[in-house]
Amino acid sequence: MKFSVERSEFLKALSHGSSVVEKRTTVPILSHVHIQGEGGNIHMTTTDMDLALVEAVPAVVEEPGAITVSAHMLLEIVRKLPDGIQIQAILNPENDQLTLKAGKSRFNIATLPAEQFPKLTQNDLPFSFKLTAEKLRYLIDRSRFAMSTEETRYFLNGIYFHAHEVNGQKVFRSVATDAHRLACIEVPVPQGAESIPGIIVGRKTVTEIRKLINDEAAESEISVSLSPQRIEFKLPTATLSSRLVDGTYPDYEQAIPRGNDKPIIVDAKDFAKAVDRVATVTTDKLPVIKIVVANNKLTLMAASSELGDATEEMEVDFPFEQPVEIGFNANYLVDITSQIGDEGAEILLSDGSAPAMIKGLNDSEALFVLMPMRV
Repeated sequence: MKFSVERSEFLKALSHGSSVVEKRTTVPILSHVHIQGEGGNIHMTTTDMDLALVEAVPAVVEEPGAITVSAHMLLEIVRKLPDGIQIQAILNPENDQLTLKAGKSRFNIATLPAEQFPKLTQNDLPFSFKLTAEKLRYLIDRSRFAMSTEETRYFLNGIYFHAHEVNGQKVFRSVATDAHRLACIEVPVPQGAESIPGIIVGRKTVTEIRKLINDEAAESEISVSLSPQRIEFKLPTATLSSRLVDGTYPDYEQAIPRGNDKPIIVDAKDFAKAVDRVATVTTDKLPVIKIVVANNKLTLMAASSELGDATEEMEVDFPFEQPVEIGFNANYLVDITSQIGDEGAEILLSDGSAPAMIKGLNDSEALFVLMPMRV
C-alpha cells in the first residue's frame, strides 16, 4: 500500500476516528484505525463494537491495500506535523511497518493485519428519511445539555428521537432529560419519519454525529436509516452507524406542567447574565439560586456560608397578588436561558414546589422544564 494525503484532511478524519475507538481496551485491534487505499480516496474505519465510523479522505493512491494502525499514535504524529504539508504513507511488506514521510520527518509505525479488524455487519434498517445538517444540528444542540450522565439511568443517557402528533400535525422531536431538567425540541416531520419507532441515541453517538456535521453546509442532506436496534447516518464523505440504547424512554409529557398560569417575561440573555452574576457566591456542591417574584419585581438571591451572599433585582410584569418564591439550580437555569438566545423568554410558574416551564416568546419549537430545589 502506498498513498499520499494532505495533512489537514487526514488530521480531521483521524480526530473523528480517534474519539470513536476505546482508549482503554483489552482488544488491541479496537484501538486501531483501518486504512484502505483505493481509487482517489483512503477509507478510514474505526469502531468500539457499538459505534462505527467510516470516513473517506481524498488521496493519491499509488498502490491499493489495507492495514491497521494505532489511531491515537497516528493522530499525535499528524497533529505535530506542519500545516499544509503532504504526507506519504508506504507499507513495508518485509516488517509490516507503515512508513510516514512528511518533509524531513520520517516515522516507522507498527501495524496489525487488516484481516484482524472486525467486519462491520450490515443490518436491515427498514426506516429511512433525510434531514438537513441545519435541522439535525438544531435538534441536537438545543437538547443535548439535558442528557443524563448517571450510569444507573442508562436510558436517559442520550436523546430520544420520535415522531409526535401536535394538534393533528405530525412533528419530529428530540427530547433529553436527567430528571432535573427537560428539553423538548421539534421540527416538521421529514418524509419517511412519520411512523418511525421512538429511539434513544446514546451520548457518545450524539457527540460523534455532532462533530461530523459541524462543517457541513446548512442545506447538506443527511440520510438517516434505522431499526429499533440500530441507526445509521450517511454524510457526503462519512457513514456513522451505532447501536441504540436498549430501554424504554419515560413518558416525558407527564413532566411538562399544565397548570402554570403565572408568566414572567424577561430578556433571556440579560436574565442568564444576572443569574450567572448572583450565582458567583454559590458553591459547586450547592449552586442554588432563589427567585422571589412580587409587586412587578423579580429578585434573584444566593448565599453560602463560605462565600457570602448576593442579590439582584429586575423589573417584570407580574400582576398577581400572591408572590412566588422558588429555588433552582443556577447552572441548569443558565443552560436553559442560554438556549433561548437574544430574544424574550417566558418563564411560567405555578408555586414554589412546582416545576417551571420556560420557552422563547417567538419560538414554538422549543420547550424547557426545570424542577425546583429546596431553599
